[in-house]
Amino acid sequence: MNLLNVSRVRRSLLSAVVVPVAALALTAGIGAVAEAAPAAAGPTKIDLQGAVNVRDLGGYGTYDGAKVKSGKVIRADALGKLTDADVHKLAGLKLQTVVDLRTTAEVQGLGADKLPAGVPLVARPIDDTGMFVKMSQAIQSRDPQQQQALLGDGKAEQIMGDVYRSFFSADSLSKFGQTVRDLANTGNATLYHCTAGKDRTGWLSYVTLRAVGVPESVARQDYLLSNQYRAAADAATRAQLKQAGLMQNPDLLIPLQEVRDDYLDIAVDQVNSQFGDFGKFLTQGLGLDAGTMLKLRENLVG
Repeated sequence: MNLLNVSRVRRSLLSAVVVPVAALALTAGIGAVAEAAPAAAGPTKIDLQGAVNVRDLGGYGTYDGAKVKSGKVIRADALGKLTDADVHKLAGLKLQTVVDLRTTAEVQGLGADKLPAGVPLVARPIDDTGMFVKMSQAIQSRDPQQQQALLGDGKAEQIMGDVYRSFFSADSLSKFGQTVRDLANTGNATLYHCTAGKDRTGWLSYVTLRAVGVPESVARQDYLLSNQYRAAADAATRAQLKQAGLMQNPDLLIPLQEVRDDYLDIAVDQVNSQFGDFGKFLTQGLGLDAGTMLKLRENLVG
């Protein structure tokens, strides 16, 4: 494999490894009523050549029989590899704003988003606890022992746990909260993304869906759907890394490439331990007032 292809493999890996009172009642302890509600049809997958984890969250059912509107919230992975055809397709979605949750290191390593002309880009970096840089260095070392020491024996899972706990830093809470406020005021679609579109993006999507009354089990299903969307690309990345001689055991990356119930549970446990329940998390953690919550529901559900 020539140096150009090795570089492409590295970039591919980096993209893969790398969270009124009536309105508040919709989100605080919906409980058995929410779980009993039938879910509407799932989200609409948006097929792009340069991004694999892109979907419109419209279509999910709420506990009271309504459903999330299409053309309002789009979640995605990094958009730096989009083709001209992809950009043209995004233009047809009438995006109002794109929010990039990646760190500066991720943007520098993977490239800036490619967007339709005139679509505003908001850089709102949420800390990844240094995972991107550490993984990059380990992979490029080509050292199996270093890679095993960093990722083996449950260490990769520990890294992911630290990522989800970091969602509750003051800075991260502020940025997640601001993005939810943006969604309350969106006219056309707002798209947000991180690198793989599964952790920071996954948590934000889970929170948003629950905030408008989608049952927890359905919001969790959306979170886990990233495994389905990313499976082929992630497997190809591992195969390419082995072929290129960058990793003898690329399966070490699987815990970093996947989303898991255990990871989401870490964040949910933080919600309960720090704030008591999900409703208080929205108000005290994310700083959303009752008016914003009502506006979010009215804007995203119909």
